[in-house]
Amino acid sequence: MIKFFLMVNKQGQTRLARYYEHIEINKRTMLEAEVIKNCLSRSKDQCSFIEYKDFKLVYRQYAALFVVVGINETENEMAVYELIHNFVEVLDKYFSRVCFQIMFNLDRVHIILDEMVLNGCIVETNRNRILAPLFVLDKVSES
Repeated sequence: MIKFFLMVNKQGQTRLARYYEHIEINKRTMLEAEVIKNCLSRSKDQCSFIEYKDFKLVYRQYAALFVVVGINETENEMAVYELIHNFVEVLDKYFSRVCFQIMFNLDRVHIILDEMVLNGCIVETNRNRILAPLFVLDKVSES
């Protein structure tokens, strides 16, 4: 099960955070700081899976953007690794410049993530089905 999903820039600033388990706000900031420090300090040659406390971290770097997912011990790391890549591909398909557009369209990014992950479980990976609600929203807002 996915515990949390983070998008972070190279400066360590959280751009998107979605938690699938209840964690108090002050503990979230400490958790994010530690997770970000662990992931950003690793070289590109190191593995993208990290055992951290009672869960695992799976991360990928795309230019200046890190996507970090916290999972429990039973979740398949490679499946989550591919989920991250699929998520970024969906963002790329919807937005022309992912890193720049995320800041101004967080509501759309949350919709995309919610279409892919529900209560910590991966529910959809098909790009067209993930983007269908957004295209409907875009049509409604145009008219």
